[in-house]
Order: sequence, then structure tokens, then C-alpha cells
Amino acid sequence: QVQLVESGGGLVQPGGSLRLSCAASGFTLDYYAIAWFRQAPGEEREGVSCISSRNDSTYYADSVKGRFTISRDNAKNTVYLQMDSLKPEDTAVYYCATELFFCTVRDNNLRDYGMSRWGNGTLVTVSS
Repeated sequence: QVQLVESGGGLVQPGGSLRLSCAASGFTLDYYAIAWFRQAPGEEREGVSCISSRNDSTYYADSVKGRFTISRDNAKNTVYLQMDSLKPEDTAVYYCATELFFCTVRDNNLRDYGMSRWGNGTLVTVSS
């Protein structure tokens, strides 16, 4: 079965850390850029981070730059999002998605129209 499965979400206090994982099954991630998007209640979906297929290009939204780190392990067919110094405004459902080779960034925003597969999401709640 071809799918993406996110994990690692949960409840964390402000200033804490979480590491999200996006595991692919049924296909190889080798030729795909992998992106993380998030959607908070009542808000539009936001592109958070993306890493190219060759691991030579990354994107971070201004809101997470310096706090989040994206990485990939093609041997494990998995992409990670390390989230540090978490803030309450990081609370959202986080989704991973795939796009061939490169991330589509326009006007400094990660675009989702090239994304071909999506996971079901994992909830991150930052609260004291």
C-alpha cells in the first residue's frame, strides 16, 4: 500500500521539543522532495519546511526558521522534522507531502499544488 504516515506529535510545553517522522511505504522517497505543512483550527494550511530529493536544498517558513530542522534518511525511507523552542502558535496538525525532485517555493512561500501524496497528519499541541 502506497502511503505516508506521520508520527511523533503530542502535547509539549512552550520551549519544548518534538521530532516528527514521515515514513513512506509502497514507494521510495529517493526521487521526491518532502514537505511539511501544518494547519491550525480555523486557519489556512501553511507550508512549514521542505527538503529536496538530493538533500541539497531546504526551505523554512520565516515563522519556524532557526527553530525547526528538516532532514531525511533515504535508507529508512523517512523524513524528520525536529522542532525546538516550540511556541503555542506552533499548535496545529502537521502533514507531510511529496513532490518530484524539488520543492515549489513562490514569493518565499511553500506551495502545495505540486504535492502528489499526503499523509493523514499528526497533532502537535504546545501548551502549559
